[in-house]
Amino acid sequence: MPPRTGPDGSPHQFGARVVGPDRPDPWPAVVSVALRRVPEDVYPSLQSEVENAGGEVLPGPSDGYLVGGAFAVYGIWESAAEEPTVRAIAGEVGRALRAYVRHGTRTVRAAHRTFVVGDRPRVLGVVNVTPDSFSDGGQFFEPATAVAQAQRLVDEGADLLDIGGESTRPGATPVSPEAEWRRVEPVLRGLAGRVAVPISIDTRHAEVAERAVDAGADVVNDVEGLRSDAMRAAVARTGAAAIVMHMRGTPATMQGDVTYADLRGEVYGWLADRLDAAHADGIEADRLLVDPGLGFGKSPEQSLELLAHAREFRGLGPPVVIGASRKSFLGKLTGGTTPGERLEAGLAAAVLAAAQGVELVRAHDVRPTVRALSVVAAMRPPTD
Repeated sequence: MPPRTGPDGSPHQFGARVVGPDRPDPWPAVVSVALRRVPEDVYPSLQSEVENAGGEVLPGPSDGYLVGGAFAVYGIWESAAEEPTVRAIAGEVGRALRAYVRHGTRTVRAAHRTFVVGDRPRVLGVVNVTPDSFSDGGQFFEPATAVAQAQRLVDEGADLLDIGGESTRPGATPVSPEAEWRRVEPVLRGLAGRVAVPISIDTRHAEVAERAVDAGADVVNDVEGLRSDAMRAAVARTGAAAIVMHMRGTPATMQGDVTYADLRGEVYGWLADRLDAAHADGIEADRLLVDPGLGFGKSPEQSLELLAHAREFRGLGPPVVIGASRKSFLGKLTGGTTPGERLEAGLAAAVLAAAQGVELVRAHDVRPTVRALSVVAAMRPPTD
């Protein structure tokens, strides 16, 4: 999927989000697209063009909804609208629709190798090299133990590994980049040449990301969503792939404000803006993935809503990543269980995400997740 750009090559000022129906493949009979940042004076022209194509515009205070047959809405993009602003909006609608219904194999370019997504649901195995992570803090803090665990996850079927040296649980105490690097460096060095799968470095520090890529990491998993100029520059310089995740504030502050006027729209729009910034700083579209950030600045109910509508994030273009494994919102659903007792809930979340076309599921319990997702893979239609 090409970068989100306007007719002149600049980042789009508009945004289109496909919000229905429930099944994205094949083309749905009826589709709704939520628009943002559309000037009020454009609505009359927009309404006329949409109605001519067999659709309908329902204006709101900040968003408009296009409702009509999918091919009719697609036809809006194909028609050469006379009004330049309407033509730009129509182009964004067409782009979002094509991304939403897209399925099939695609290749993500990373720092040292490429990897494939879309052929089946893939699993990102988690190794926390921390003393205080919410689910397994301290278990793999020693480098040799972490390396052994990483190799075990690969043997269990992990398609990628995610190595992290700073806990990002709610309220976690930040660590310095130097301390974080001391934790992950021996693990990355220990895995060099030992595992065939790509390695992701879970960090929000640009200096750690650069060092990790030099040591063999392929992907930067940034919980702050590449909001830092330095992180975008580091990803661009190293040629790493990047997972762009939504989070408000920092891990220490993110649960202080979980009020959203439009949860899915705001998370989607924030990720769209971060993708625009990444493209503008030279990070190619085929190096990016997106993650709505379940549990990061969201209530349990909000995390569940994002999981239930994970398909919507396909409209952004890049492959979608979902991380629900062992998270507290699953514990609330299952009676306040401890992280280690959330396996069944995590498997259910992984299956729900993969059934909506999510390409990559982040998991601590790799073997059972791989087995559960094999059922989803068997039920998917043939890929393009």
